[in-house]
Amino acid sequence: MRYVFGVVCLMLLMLSSPQSLHAQDDTKQSLIIEVTGDPEIHKKYIEAHHPFVDVVASYETLFKGLALQGSPEKLAKMDALPFIKSVHAVQQYSVADAPITQKDAIPKDAVFAEAFNNTSYTGKGVKVGVVDTGVDYTHPDLKDNYVKGYDVVDLDEDPMETQPSQGLPTMHGSHVAGIIAADGEVKGVAPDAEIYGYRALGPGGSGTSIQVIAAMEQAVKDGVDVMNLSLGNNVNGPDYPTSIAVNRAAELGVAVVIANGNNGPAEWTVGSPATASKAISVGATSPAKLDPYLYAKWEDKEIQINNMVGSVPWELDTYYKIAVEGQDFSRKIAVLHRGKVPFYDMAKQAEKEGAVAAIIVNNEDAPFQGSVANAEEPVTIPVASISKQDGKWLEAKAKSQTLQLDTAYKKLPMSVADFSSRGPVTINWDIKPDVLAPGTNIVSTVPGGYQALQGTSMAAPHVAGAIALIKEAKPDWTNDQIIGALKTTAWKMRHDDKEVAPIMQGSGVMDTNEAIHATTIIDDPALSYGKFSNYREEKTKQLRITNRAAEPKDYTFVIPKKESGLQWTLPQTFRLDPGEERSIPVSLAVTSEQLQEGVHQGWLTLEEGGTSYKLPYLFLNRKANDPKAMGFEFSLEAFSDKDYSYHLYLAESAVSAKVDLYDPDSLLFERTLLTLDEAVTGDNKGTLSKREVGDAGHYMALITVKLEDGTYESYQTELMIK
Repeated sequence: MRYVFGVVCLMLLMLSSPQSLHAQDDTKQSLIIEVTGDPEIHKKYIEAHHPFVDVVASYETLFKGLALQGSPEKLAKMDALPFIKSVHAVQQYSVADAPITQKDAIPKDAVFAEAFNNTSYTGKGVKVGVVDTGVDYTHPDLKDNYVKGYDVVDLDEDPMETQPSQGLPTMHGSHVAGIIAADGEVKGVAPDAEIYGYRALGPGGSGTSIQVIAAMEQAVKDGVDVMNLSLGNNVNGPDYPTSIAVNRAAELGVAVVIANGNNGPAEWTVGSPATASKAISVGATSPAKLDPYLYAKWEDKEIQINNMVGSVPWELDTYYKIAVEGQDFSRKIAVLHRGKVPFYDMAKQAEKEGAVAAIIVNNEDAPFQGSVANAEEPVTIPVASISKQDGKWLEAKAKSQTLQLDTAYKKLPMSVADFSSRGPVTINWDIKPDVLAPGTNIVSTVPGGYQALQGTSMAAPHVAGAIALIKEAKPDWTNDQIIGALKTTAWKMRHDDKEVAPIMQGSGVMDTNEAIHATTIIDDPALSYGKFSNYREEKTKQLRITNRAAEPKDYTFVIPKKESGLQWTLPQTFRLDPGEERSIPVSLAVTSEQLQEGVHQGWLTLEEGGTSYKLPYLFLNRKANDPKAMGFEFSLEAFSDKDYSYHLYLAESAVSAKVDLYDPDSLLFERTLLTLDEAVTGDNKGTLSKREVGDAGHYMALITVKLEDGTYESYQTELMIK
C-alpha cells in the first residue's frame, strides 16, 4: 500500500511494519491506538492505572482512538488492554539545526499558482488546513499566513517538515501550502488565507492511515474551513477508512480537497481517499507545449520521451549517437535500464562518464515518470524515460550498427497530464476526478527556497485555494453550493473535437471567477448510475438545480442520439423562478444484452439561453476489467515478533482468495502464505502466526481471487517478511 504524492517519487509505505518497541532504548516513544467504545472512558482508565503513560490526545470525531507517549516498556503493557482495537506505532525524532538549501533552477515552462486566481479576492479570513509532511512555517513566504498546527508523528504542536537529522527530509507539505497561500516573492492562489499545518507523514513522507485520520480530526477541531490532502493510496474503493473519514469531515462542514493520484494514464487508478463520495478529487492538467521526441531519420522512427522530474529540459541541438550499458557514453545519449538502482544515481553516473543525455528504459509495458531531483548536487544533463518496446528497439540497433538520434518537437495542446489518475471508482462506480487544475512544473515554496514540482499533489491545492476565494466572495454559500458552482462552470477539455472522457476530467477544468458569478448551480452534475446486471433495468438520478439570477430561466435537455439498448427519460423544458431550487429526475433504462459489457460514459447537454451545460454520465453494463483485489498489506503486529497482521481489499464478491509467494529472481513457487475461504467485499483482515508465515525474506506475492462467476483475477506485488 502506498500513499502517492506528486511525480517526485515521494512515496510512503502505508501501514508499514511497526518497529518492535521492546527493542528500543528506554526513551519516550509515541503511538496511536484505535479503541472500541468511548475513548474518554479509556483515557481516564489509562491515566488511573498507567500513570507513566501520557494520554496526549483523544480522538472521537472521525475515528475512535488515543495518542499515547511513554517508555517502550510501559507502552508494551498497553497490548493487554481489552478495549484496544489496533496499535499504530510512530517514531519520535530530534530537531535538526541546518536548513535544507535549494539550488534547482526554475524551468522555462514554470507555472505560478497566482495565475490561477482570476478574481479580485485573496481568501482573507478563510482557514485552510494542509494535512501532509508538515509546513516550513519559517519560510519568508509562509510565516505571515501560518497560524498554528499539530504534529501527529511526534505528537506535539510543531508541524515542521522532517529535517535531515531526523531521517529523509521532506518538503512536500510546504510546496502544497505555498500553492494555496504563499505571500511573498511567490504568491499562492489565495495569498491572504490562513494556513493550518498538520504533519501526518514523517521522514520520506512515511506514515499510516490512522496518522492521516488523526491529523484530519485535529484540523476539524481547529475549525478549518478547507482541508487539503495531497496524498493517497492504491485502493480503488469508496469505503476505505480514510475515505470514510473524509466523508465524515465533509458532513461536519469542511470542504475536503484531495489529489486524484499519479498512476495514470490507466483506468481505475484513483485511490483512497480521493475515492470518497464527498471529496473534491482533483486531476492534473498539462499546458500546451512543444513536446520533444527522438527521431531516427534513416529509420523514420519516432521515440516518445518523458522528461523526468528534476531534469533539465531536453534541448539537444543536433544528432547524437546512442550507447547502451557497457559501451562508451562520451558525447552520446546513454540508454539505461530501470531496475533497483535509483534513477538519480544512474543519471549521475552517465553524466560522469560524459553522456550528453540519458534515457531510462521501463521494465514494464506501462509508461512511467520518475524523478532525478536532488537539491544538493543536481543532474546537469537531460534525463527522460522511454517505453520498454522502444528500449528493445534502440538496444538492438545500437548493438548492430551506429545509430544517431535527433531531437524533434510536436506542438501539443493543453491536456490531461499522462500521470493523472483516472476513474472510475469500483463498487459504487463514481466518476472521479471531480475537476482538473494545473499540475505540471508548479513553482512553490520549499524549505530553503523554491522549486518546481508536478503531480496531482500540486493540482489539488489550486482547488483548495480557489475554494478559499469563493468563501470570501460568497460567505453565505454552503460547501455544496461552492462545489456545485465549481463543477457547473468548469470548462470541458476537448480532443479531436470531442469532450475528453469523464473518467479523465470529471466536470472539467475549474474556473474560479466563473464559479463566483454562476447564475445556475447544479449541485452535482456528474450522473453515476452504477452497475446494470438484469436483462432490462431503469435507474433515476436527481439533479438539484438552483437559479441564482434575478429573472426566470428556461432549461431544455438536448435529446441524446438513439442507441440500441439505451433509453433516456429526460424532462421537457422547465422553468425556474429567481432563487428557486428544484430536483429534476433524469432516468436511464438499459437492456444489457443489447450493449457491450464494460464501462459506458458520455455527456448529456442541458441548455439555458445561450449557455450549454455538459453533464458527465457513467454506468457499468454487467462487468468490466476493473481491479478485483488490491491493497495487500502485511506487517508484524505491534508489540510482537511472532504474529503478523494482513489486509486485502476486494472490490467485488468472491468465493475465495489466496496469496502465493515466489522467489523474486527465479519466479519459482515457494509456498502459499494465506488462503481465505470466506472472502468479503471490502477489507479482509486477520492475523497469522510466525509458524504459519514461514521463513523471512524478500518475495513476489501473487494474489489470486476466485470470483462468484467462477473466473479468476490476480495481481502481484513485492513483499518483505521481517
